Amino acid sequence: MKYVIIGGVAGGMSAATRLRRLNENAEIIVLEKGPNVSFANCGLPFYIGGEITNHDKLIVQTPEKLKNRYNLDVRVNSEVIAVNSELHQVTIMKDNQKYSLTYDKLIVSPGAKPFVPEIEGIESADNIFTLRNVPDVDKIYSFIENNNIKTATITGAGFIGLEVTESLVKRGIKVHIIEKVTQILPPLDEEMALFVEDELIKNNIEIIKQNSIKTFKNNGRLVVLEDNSKIESDMNIISIGVIPNTEFLNNSKIELGIRNSIKVNGQYQTNISDIFAIGDAIEVNQYTSGEDSLISLAGPANRQGRMVAYIISGKNRINRGTIGTSIVRTFNLESASTGLNEKQLKKQHIEYKSLHVRGTNHASYYPDSKPILLKVMFNPSNGLIYGAQAIGEDGVDKRIDIISSAIYSKLSIEDLINFELTYAPPFSSAKDIVNMAGYIGQNILEENTVPVYWHELRDLLANGELLIDVRSKSEFELGHIKGAINIPLDVLRDNLDKLNKSNKYIVSCLTGQRSYTAEQILIQHGFDVKNLDGAYNLYSEIKKEEIIK
Repeated sequence: MKYVIIGGVAGGMSAATRLRRLNENAEIIVLEKGPNVSFANCGLPFYIGGEITNHDKLIVQTPEKLKNRYNLDVRVNSEVIAVNSELHQVTIMKDNQKYSLTYDKLIVSPGAKPFVPEIEGIESADNIFTLRNVPDVDKIYSFIENNNIKTATITGAGFIGLEVTESLVKRGIKVHIIEKVTQILPPLDEEMALFVEDELIKNNIEIIKQNSIKTFKNNGRLVVLEDNSKIESDMNIISIGVIPNTEFLNNSKIELGIRNSIKVNGQYQTNISDIFAIGDAIEVNQYTSGEDSLISLAGPANRQGRMVAYIISGKNRINRGTIGTSIVRTFNLESASTGLNEKQLKKQHIEYKSLHVRGTNHASYYPDSKPILLKVMFNPSNGLIYGAQAIGEDGVDKRIDIISSAIYSKLSIEDLINFELTYAPPFSSAKDIVNMAGYIGQNILEENTVPVYWHELRDLLANGELLIDVRSKSEFELGHIKGAINIPLDVLRDNLDKLNKSNKYIVSCLTGQRSYTAEQILIQHGFDVKNLDGAYNLYSEIKKEEIIK
């Protein structure tokens, strides 16, 4: 049996090595467009900033090592330019020479490439870069080393854009970030992304939102934006997303889907029975919603490569879809997400409830505890978890990994209550923030509490509802939401006669714990009351202009 694999990075190499373990006598040929196979593309931004100091560490394997250990025929600098499914043949360009190669079964794993928009002046500039592979990072690194780089402009505030931003700042470079939409870091919801934005601002980064580049002038040293504002920039990095690298399949009869991604079935099989596809170039099933999506992540690509090798070898494996779990570090802040965010839920017309809960990475009384803000979205009828996001300085990955596992297991928000998580003061709390999300979710499902969300508060107050802040007087005086009245929780029962049962009330505190207690007191005394989700801590971050100090 002769297997040909197009693409030799995460998905392709995982497929090749697993195929060899399952088929010792098969002929396995890997065709890689670039000069490297099995390289650490997720580590590239950290090499720019000097956290990864050894360039050789970026290269995980070489063709020679793969030949010796796995008997793989790995051909680098070999670009597949056409696939003829009828002849079972691929056409390759190497060293400006074409040749053809036949196959019994073909695995297509070409990955994705950076999307670069058509911008006036981009072709003539020598200081504009993208970052996707080792040659890309070498160009960026060399340009910084050989030029007196003082300023840089990053177009796009996604994962790569933020990681490169941090690396450039570590090298003493002033960075401007340009983002076309209303927020940075699209996987997060608006209010969560604001915490990351604040962290960037603390590190002297200028963020320009709802704008884009119109023209590059002076060989890329002058950036002109759509609003005609200008930025002087020694170098520019385009990081506005990736698109499937599938142009070579246009005449192959392989069916394509979203943004020319490859459509596959539950066994990663294309519409042509002996051609399979994996990795960033395929259209995946979003596990939570069942919608067709593009999710470009290294973990799923590696997993798909292993699975397709089993499937081709006659083993029963099912493509169950991809949840989409990711994390990024921005200076001192970690931001992670899994599953669907609110934007996606609204777009797909999925009914949901959400909650915000604050906790710490370990016991609050243990030294150096760090706050974590966790957001969870779930089905308001049965509690099925749709997605989660978390922000904090430490321990964010652990919590999102736990909830990702819960989503995969199709668990309810209430199931989080019963999760037995490792506990000792240096590591967690007796009631971890994940458990607390379960308690709050259960209260919402059972209608023990009625949440008011940050974007609803101003309209409710305008319609006559009253906001009661149950923090202490000293806390209230340090800062409070415009229009709030202060009745500390400890004296709330003594002041019930000052409240009118014909009014509607919203209660708030610092994090939501005291206000929940206040809500229960008021409900049981016959008042119509709701609880501000996320409380003062969240609202004061999102609506700074409405805070009185």
